[in-house]
Order: sequence, then C-alpha cells, then structure tokens
Amino acid sequence: MAKVLVVGGAGYIGGHLTDRLLETGHAVRVYDALLFEERYLKPVDFINGDIRDEKCLLPHVLWADVVVWLAALVGDPACALNPKVTRQINVEALRWLVKSFGGRIINMSSCSVYGAQDGILTEDSPLNPLSLYAQTKAQCETILADANAISFRNGTIYGLGDRFSRIRLDLVVNQLTVKACLFKRMSLFGGNQYRPLLHVKDVAEAVLANVTSTHTGPFNLHSENMMIAEVVDKIKEQVPDTAVVQTDVHSRDTRNYKVSSDKAREAFGFAPRFHVKDGIREIKALVDEGRITDLTSTRYSNADYLRPRLLQNVSALGIEFSERFPG
Repeated sequence: MAKVLVVGGAGYIGGHLTDRLLETGHAVRVYDALLFEERYLKPVDFINGDIRDEKCLLPHVLWADVVVWLAALVGDPACALNPKVTRQINVEALRWLVKSFGGRIINMSSCSVYGAQDGILTEDSPLNPLSLYAQTKAQCETILADANAISFRNGTIYGLGDRFSRIRLDLVVNQLTVKACLFKRMSLFGGNQYRPLLHVKDVAEAVLANVTSTHTGPFNLHSENMMIAEVVDKIKEQVPDTAVVQTDVHSRDTRNYKVSSDKAREAFGFAPRFHVKDGIREIKALVDEGRITDLTSTRYSNADYLRPRLLQNVSALGIEFSERFPG
C-alpha cells in the first residue's frame, strides 16, 4: 500500500476519493486550504494549508509516495475573476511540485482543453482551450510531460460524492436537476452543445487504478457524451411536471465536444459505474429530503463564492497572500 497525499482533498472530488483510498488500505493525508469549508471532519490526517505556501506543503510532499493533485481554481467563470491568482494556483504550484517531488503524480485535467471540435476526440486530438481555465489545464499537462505523472481529462462532473464535502450546483446536471425540483422550471440555452459527462465517484476509481500503475500522460474520462437538451429530457423523466423554457440568448460557454475514453478502458479497465440518471436521482433525493433549499447560496458556485475574495486584495487567495508568500 502507498502513502498518498491528496492535495485539495476536502473538495467535491476529494471526498469520495479519500474514502476509497482508506477503504483500500492506503495511508492517506489530506492537505487543503478549506476555501469553501469551515471545518474538516473526516477521521484522516489533515493539514490546513495553501498550496502556494511551499514551506508548509514540502514536508507532506516528501512524506508521500503518491501525490493526487486536486487543488485548483476550477471552472471558466471562477478562473477569469483574477488571472494572476489563477496562474499561481493552477500552474505555478504544480510546476513547483514537479521540481520538488520525484514520486508518482496523479493530476486532474479537463476535457475543456478540447474547446469546440467535431467528431469523437481522443487523447491525440488537437487541443483548443477556449478559456483561461482550459489553458491552465493544458499547460499543466505540458509541465508533467517528463514526470511520473498521469493526467485525467475529466468530463463535466455531476452527482453526489459523499455526505461531508460541499456539493457543486454550478455544474450542468446538478444545477438543472435542482432547478427542476425546486422551481419546476429549467431554462435551455440552445441545447445542442455536447458534453462528456462523468459521475464524481467514477473519478475515484480511476485514481485507485493508477496509484501504483506506470501509466503516464493524458487519459480522457467520461461515461456518456450527451447534448444539454438530452440532459433536460433525462431530468424530465424523473421530474415530469417541469417546464422547459427555450431561450435564444447565447451562452458565453462555447464548448462543444464529444470524447472517447477507450484509452483508459484498455489501459486500466476504466468502466464507469454511474450514469446521468443516477446523478439526477441522487440530487433529486437531496432536494426531496429538504437537504438543499436555497439554490442562490453562493457556497454552491465556485465563481459566485470566490468573486468577492478574488476581486479584493485582502483576500486569503489574493495579492496580499502572494506578497507574504512570494514565489
């Protein structure tokens, strides 16, 4: 079994992943700034720290056999708020890791690196990052090119990971499901855009399969390629009394792509256990049980929550921090 440091492990993907690592006998340590949380309650070795604080992070990196790198500013709107801080967190911190750590790295990339392209895209397809977020993910893959590292180009995540970590409701399946359940109404902007979709729990299984593997480079991960309009139809199957409002207003999100995950299936047996209908059912159950009541809470959205923090110099993530911890 390996000593695994999960950097950013208190987040949406990290919750279930930490559970699975513990269940399979690995020694686990979580390093996280608790940006979206006030506490960390899991019975696991935990360090509260920012990834740009190299002195704080270094001893934990050196403890590990494997570093799972989940920490990042995630999503196009959130990353656009403060490009300087985005590059510090998403790119420069990973560059430091590669220089400081000689062990196994498991990195989270994104299918966003493909941008808008026709056909079924493989890991050999050209990249076309349309946002700062996607650009940083593509750059990180380049930084890791000569390291003992694997990068997962995750599809758009959905579903429930665990009962501790913050759930994101700024992701298309989760957000539309909550709107249908709470308001009996969904707005559809176009709808013909394709997304490769992936349940949050299936990310954990891909990580587990590669903690001690020798696979390197990028791997697409998805369960289904689905148009947004098809997602809406799947939600209506479970929330049938929902109205769908078609709008001609164009979304600023111009991504449109379908991917193949055959490389991951053939290399390490990637076989998604969950599908969109499962994620819809999970989110619907949370609403039906009264566990989600206020979709407008900024806590559910990366961009909305980070906006006042990234746009002010007094932010824990902003310029003040970069001056106190230069480099």
